[in-house]
Amino acid sequence: MTEKDFLPISKEDMEKRGWEQCDFVLVTADAYIDHHSFGTAIISRVLEHAGYKVGIIAQPNWKDTADFMKLGKPRLAFLVNGGNMDPMVNHYTVSKRLREKDMYSPGGKMGLRPDRSTIVYCNKIREAYKDVDIVIGGIEASLRRFAHYDYWSDKVRKSILVDSGADLLVYGMSEKQIVKVAEALNDGLAAKYIRYLDGTCYMVDSLDEVYDYKLLPSYKEVCEDKIKYAMAYKMQEDEQDHARGVTLVQEHNGKYVVQNKPEKPLVREELDEVYALPYMKNYHPIYEKEGGVPAIEEVKFSLVSSRGCFGNCSFCAITLHQGRVVTSRSQESIVEEAEAITHMPDFKGYIHDVGGPTANFRGPACSKQLEHGACKNKQCLTPGPCKAMHKDHEEYLQLLRKVRNIPGVKKAFIRSGIRYDYVMADKNNDKFFEELVEHHVSGQLKVAPEHISKEVLAYMGKPSGKIFDDFCDKFYAINKRLGKKQYIIPYLMSSHPGSRLQDAIELAEYLRDIHYQPEQVQDFYPTPGTLSTAMFYTGIDPRTLKPVYVPKTKREKAMQRALLQYRNPKKYEIVYEALVEAGREDLIGYGPKCLIRPKESSQAKGNFKGSKNNTKNRQNGNSKSKNNVGQGKKGKGKEKAISYKTSSTKRKSKY
Repeated sequence: MTEKDFLPISKEDMEKRGWEQCDFVLVTADAYIDHHSFGTAIISRVLEHAGYKVGIIAQPNWKDTADFMKLGKPRLAFLVNGGNMDPMVNHYTVSKRLREKDMYSPGGKMGLRPDRSTIVYCNKIREAYKDVDIVIGGIEASLRRFAHYDYWSDKVRKSILVDSGADLLVYGMSEKQIVKVAEALNDGLAAKYIRYLDGTCYMVDSLDEVYDYKLLPSYKEVCEDKIKYAMAYKMQEDEQDHARGVTLVQEHNGKYVVQNKPEKPLVREELDEVYALPYMKNYHPIYEKEGGVPAIEEVKFSLVSSRGCFGNCSFCAITLHQGRVVTSRSQESIVEEAEAITHMPDFKGYIHDVGGPTANFRGPACSKQLEHGACKNKQCLTPGPCKAMHKDHEEYLQLLRKVRNIPGVKKAFIRSGIRYDYVMADKNNDKFFEELVEHHVSGQLKVAPEHISKEVLAYMGKPSGKIFDDFCDKFYAINKRLGKKQYIIPYLMSSHPGSRLQDAIELAEYLRDIHYQPEQVQDFYPTPGTLSTAMFYTGIDPRTLKPVYVPKTKREKAMQRALLQYRNPKKYEIVYEALVEAGREDLIGYGPKCLIRPKESSQAKGNFKGSKNNTKNRQNGNSKSKNNVGQGKKGKGKEKAISYKTSSTKRKSKY
């Protein structure tokens, strides 16, 4: 038995360690990967570091209780999570079709986890052991603390605490809470009576022992009244802050779900300690015969730099899970891990990523957040950068230099995406821009403008104006000067709340002007815990309680998606239909501003836009037009990378 090893997954493993019983058994819907990019690994290693015996049951057969009993009854509690990705998102596309591959399962095989995994696992554990304590956590539980809209069943579901029958819910990143929970359980307190810890939720029969709380609209009210649902969401978002948050309560059929305020984020020293724990940095050897677990590939040679995000995009759940206050690891911690990576036998010299939820966020948006938390009704970056925001890339740049100069490192890339408006807000961004382009782009740089319509961007919580154009112009000017051919991959979203057909057409016109067509377009996916999902379900903006247009029909969503790929011959009919319906027949014709040709044209289902010269250039993949972008390049078979070479004025964008 070596000092550093995977945690027990069988009785035999327990015997090798001399254990008769585990203190905790952690049940997860993912395959067992002992790497700090996976919640199961972090929580189990944190508990191990605190002196507890932890066993892992990964992807148990939920058809009976046998797998749930293979490590025996734990001394303190079962811990249950639904995996790194929400199980429903893991299983289904936005069109509710079953996915073909599960990246978190051995060999990418589907069918190794149930829908709503946390609920199913808890019910099976109760079937196996009537009197055992159950604590739930992870992304699935964290975002379903209260009554929530469930896109897959198209209804409001109860808190996951109610449906799972668990005794306690730990939300957020959870390292601090789980150790405190363990201490309370070890002292003999039953999980259902652990009611005093920040970052946890529990249930009570009455409110006699709950103090200083805000009462949310009840489960019944949010089911029956969409305004009440919107109000409940806004209250949850408002109190999602460790400094100013308060206890929240929601009635569920005579009982009450109680959420204590969020736990404080880990400070830098604590974060360093968590990432220095003895992870094996790989999947368990039992998966080798199936070809391993695909999810490890992207993170095995990546470095997690930070947590939290003050970007606060409306469609992202990071705010409700990790919070808006960004904390980061020290440069020393990251460099030490990078040096260790260079000694891994299969390391080829490339650090895949140095980032986090947003790669270029390395600390709180401003000094006020450390003491007072994030502002309640004000965003850091929208509608424009806050004057109090700290806009500086120097410390991140220092980190990147240290990592790329480690012996054995050929390149250190940034793949988790950067917030381009934050870069542009930094008036001293020249050096960062230069070194980003020269050293840290793997041929393609991911950025997320998401849309072009000012109104849609406001609902998305994204910046409007010509910031994206300015960013692209600067990126390509530096590439040209350095003699590099690197490309920007813009992420775009269709059918977000607030997006009407004319907004999708506006975006299509913008794509026409920059001569870019995405090979893939992401339809808005309503998932628990986001402002956008609340808008999708209610048709109301929770921030203002005013109506918001929501594209919901399959037909309109298909139209909006097709408009962003209007050059695709397979999309011709639906693009034509969309333009006619929107009264934009001016975009059907032979002129340079037209998106598609008339139906009577013999080439109507061939080349779509503009003159023969432009069409020929597109076919060659290298248009010579003065304001065209040039060269299409496949990016790992996913997106067509594109080079924006024109200024925003030449493109006549409609910002």
